[in-house]
Amino acid sequence: MDGMRKPNALAAGFYLLSNLVTGIFWFTLAFVLTVVGLATSIIWVGLPILWLAMNVIRGGASMERAWVRVALRTDIPRPYREKPAGTRWQRWKHQFTDPATWRDFGYLCLLLPVGIAEFAAVITMWSVVAAFIAVPFWIVDAPFAVIVGDTWTIDSFVSALPVSAIGLALIPFALLGTRWLGTVHGRFARGMLGPTRADTLAIEAERLSSSRARGVEAAEAERRRIERDLHDGAQQRLVAVAMGLGRAKSKMDSDPAGAAELIAEAHADAKLAIKELRDLARGIYPSVLGDRGLDAALSALAARVPIEVQLHVDVEPRPPTAVESAAYFTVGEALTNITKHSNATRATVKVNRVDTGVLVEVTDNGQGGAEVKPGGGLAGLADRAATIDGVVVVVSPVGGPTVIRAELPCAW
Repeated sequence: MDGMRKPNALAAGFYLLSNLVTGIFWFTLAFVLTVVGLATSIIWVGLPILWLAMNVIRGGASMERAWVRVALRTDIPRPYREKPAGTRWQRWKHQFTDPATWRDFGYLCLLLPVGIAEFAAVITMWSVVAAFIAVPFWIVDAPFAVIVGDTWTIDSFVSALPVSAIGLALIPFALLGTRWLGTVHGRFARGMLGPTRADTLAIEAERLSSSRARGVEAAEAERRRIERDLHDGAQQRLVAVAMGLGRAKSKMDSDPAGAAELIAEAHADAKLAIKELRDLARGIYPSVLGDRGLDAALSALAARVPIEVQLHVDVEPRPPTAVESAAYFTVGEALTNITKHSNATRATVKVNRVDTGVLVEVTDNGQGGAEVKPGGGLAGLADRAATIDGVVVVVSPVGGPTVIRAELPCAW
């Protein structure tokens, strides 16, 4: 199960023994506050008590999540719905009607009987082990002897040593039993204090919806950029070429020298238009990326950057086209931002194939302070990655260094 590891026996034993005390505390506090609040809510006096009870319940559940994570090595995600904007009453009503709050309440109430059972089980297991080990130390002064079968009489230190050996042999079983109880309690806590399957699916659906919306917006922004570049660049050049050729045609008979000069200007404009179209095509999808893959494409990209770039690429087997494209443009936008804003002199680019996809990491030695702002270049990276369910994380403390990390899955 994700987020769960086998607990350490010592930590699990301490948790299971102390659980009785915490169970009594949380059961008393949560149950009494909730019952009193519900009973007196009819006369409005109970509403503040219920508000206090809900916050106590959530606070207790948060403490239990942290305690279970440390002692039982079980990570429990927060299951609560996002708080809506509105008045304090609306936020409290949302909290009160959130099913996760009442699952927290159920867990804190069940913690007492569960804690009693776990305390008894741990004490019983280790008491048996301790009793067997201690037999040689008290049997000498005991006023009786223990007779086992027809041939074994336990009445001295030496004759009781086999019993102590049995106790020592039981220690591994007691450790396994303690770890097993800790694992069972971790699953119980995860089931009560974590999100349900419906919650998880709702969160995933919301995330996918958001990713799709961001992807559509990123594609629309890219379309507008291409349209603008065509209109302001290559289109204007081609218009100039057409006008120059038209003027040259009209002067061909009367002024051959002037016509030749106009044709030369048109030729130069045509070459500039071809260059701008080539750059535009490279911005849409560079041909070297499709032909030779990420390593060659990123090498060509790094060669055009005016700072030192150390490049490490290992993406075998070759990822899907969409992932390659996202990785290429992530590195390209990151290097552009570095050269424009960071005052860096060196950057390191690492692109590696991992189990789940492709990991891109761009680091620079600049001044730091980069932020993901709506409409900014880094936000554009996140939007592009979101189209394939990727994630972009930016760590950029003031003073540097800046690390841009993108995780791009190869299956979605």
